[in-house]
Amino acid sequence: MNATLPRTAREVRLAAVPKGLPALEHFAVVTAPLPEPTGGQVLVRNRYFVVFPGLRTLIGGEVDGLPLPQLLSGDPLFGPAVGEVVAAPAGSPLRVGDQVAHMFGWREYALVSDGECTPLDGTLPDPVAYLSPGSAAYGALTRLAEVRPGDTVLVTGAAGAVGSMAGQIARLLGAGRVIGSTGSPRKAERLVSELGYDAVVLRGSGPVADQLAKAAPEGIDVLLDTVGGEQLTAAVGAARQGARFALVGAMSGQMSAQRAGGSAPVEIDSYRLVVRGVSLRGYSGADHPGVEAEWLGRFGGWLRTGEIRFPHARIAGIDRAPLALQEMIEGRHFGAVVVEL
Repeated sequence: MNATLPRTAREVRLAAVPKGLPALEHFAVVTAPLPEPTGGQVLVRNRYFVVFPGLRTLIGGEVDGLPLPQLLSGDPLFGPAVGEVVAAPAGSPLRVGDQVAHMFGWREYALVSDGECTPLDGTLPDPVAYLSPGSAAYGALTRLAEVRPGDTVLVTGAAGAVGSMAGQIARLLGAGRVIGSTGSPRKAERLVSELGYDAVVLRGSGPVADQLAKAAPEGIDVLLDTVGGEQLTAAVGAARQGARFALVGAMSGQMSAQRAGGSAPVEIDSYRLVVRGVSLRGYSGADHPGVEAEWLGRFGGWLRTGEIRFPHARIAGIDRAPLALQEMIEGRHFGAVVVEL
C-alpha cells in the first residue's frame, strides 16, 4: 500500500434487514481494511455519492427484474458516486488524479475495476452533476412520451430527484404548461418560483383529481410519473386524446411501510385508456442505450447557459449518510440527496 494512503476507511453497511421501512438502527458506519488495487483495479477516493430510492427496494428484498442485487445483513451499501483515482497499477488506462464515476458509493474509498469506472470528461461543469438522475426523465420524455410543442405535462413527485429535473426538461423540450405534484406547501412554492412550474397539485389538500382538473381544465397530454397510486389514477382521468404516459417510478408503493419496496398496486380506469387512446409505458434506461450520452451533452449545454439547474441537498460526512437515507424516505429534501465526503 502506498504510504500516503490510509490503511483503513469507513463504509456504511446494512446492520439488520428491517421489517418495513429502514431506519437509523438498521445501518452501521464501520471501519474496514483498505485493500491495495491489483491488476485491472484502481483505488478511488469518493467525493460524492447519491442517496437513491432504489436502495429501499434492495433492502426490502423484492428485486425480481432488477439489475442490482438484494442487500443482506452485513453488506456494504452501494450506489452512484464520483471520486478521484488515488492509486492505479502500471498499465491501467486510468491515472492518479483522474475523476471517475462508478457504483461503489457509501464508502470513503472504493476499489473498482477499470471497466466499472467512467472517466469524467468535463461534459458537465460540476462533477456532482454527474449524480443527477435526469437521464431517466430525459429518456422518458423523448423516447416514450415525446413531448411536443404546447403540450400540457404533469410530473408527479415533482420535488424529488427525478421530478425536479423532469419539469425543467419538459419545458426545454417545448411544453406549454407544466404541472407538478408534491406533498409539501414549501416545496410547491419552490417548484413555481425556482423551477418554473405553472401550477402544483398539493397532496393532502383535497382530492388530487379535483385539483388536477383545476390546474389542467383541458386535460394533460403527457405524464411523467414517479409516484403511482392516487396520482396515476387521477392522471388517467385527466388524459386528453392520444395522451402519452411514461412511468419512471412508483414511490407510493416503494416507500410504503406495508410493502417491501417492489410492488405498487393501483386502480386505473382502463376504459378511459381505450377510448382516449392513451399509451402507458414504463421506462428502463437499459432499453435505450443511447440516451445517457445524448442527455449528458444536452445537460452540460443547458447547465452552462443557465437554462437548467440540478436541485440537490448536500449532506456532509459519511457519518450522516444513514440519516440522509431516512430523510429522503421521509421526503424532507428538495431534489436529489447527495452525501459529500
